[in-house]
Amino acid sequence: MPSGWAVERPAGSIAERHGREPHFEGRSVLIHEISDVAIVVGSAQREVPVSTGIEVLRRRSGGGAVLLAPDELLWVDVVLPRGDPLWQDDVSSSVWWLGDAWRMALLDLGVEATVHSGPMLATRWSDRVCFAGVGPGEVLVGGRKVVGISQRRNRHGARFQCAVLLRWRPAEMVRLFNLEPAAEALVDLEAAAMGLGAGAPELSAAFLNRLP
Repeated sequence: MPSGWAVERPAGSIAERHGREPHFEGRSVLIHEISDVAIVVGSAQREVPVSTGIEVLRRRSGGGAVLLAPDELLWVDVVLPRGDPLWQDDVSSSVWWLGDAWRMALLDLGVEATVHSGPMLATRWSDRVCFAGVGPGEVLVGGRKVVGISQRRNRHGARFQCAVLLRWRPAEMVRLFNLEPAAEALVDLEAAAMGLGAGAPELSAAFLNRLP
C-alpha cells in the first residue's frame, strides 16, 4: 500500500465506532469488523424501522439507511485532514478520488465498475434506503450501486464512510422499512444495487493497494 496512510482496525460496538470522533493528524483508513447486526440511518432520515429486534443507530452524515451484518457489508472509513493534497472544498467533487480508488480495487479483482461523477440521483426510496440512490463518487457495476459513500466535514477535515455491498437483500429492506407498494419497491431495489460476492478481507486489501 502507498506510504502516508495509517491503517486502524477499531474496537468497540457499532454504536461506539459510529459515534467516535476521528483524529485528523494525518491520512488514515479505519477498517471495521462487523460482528453483529445493526441498521444505521442517515442524520436527517425521518422514517426508521421500529420493533425489529435489530439495533438502530443514527450516523452523523446524510443519506438513507444501511444494514450492517457479518459477511454482507464491508465498512471502511477514510479520514482526510483539511489541507491535504487530496482535499477539495467542493463537496461533490471531493469524493471522486475515493470512488476511483474503489473502482481500481474492483478492477484488480476482475470487476468492471464506474464512478458516478454527476449530481445526486434520488429515487422514490433513496431517502430511506442508501443503496436506492446514487451520489457523487459512488461506484456502480452494470448500472447497479456497489459502493456507497457518505461524508461528514468539520474545520479539521472529513470522514468518508464507505459501505461496500458483499450481499444485497432488497426484500429485507422492504420489510424493515415497510415500503409500499412492496412489489414495486422490491423490483426497484433489486435493480438499484447488487452484492459483489467477494470477501471483506480481499476487498479491503485491494482498496488499500489502490490508495493514492
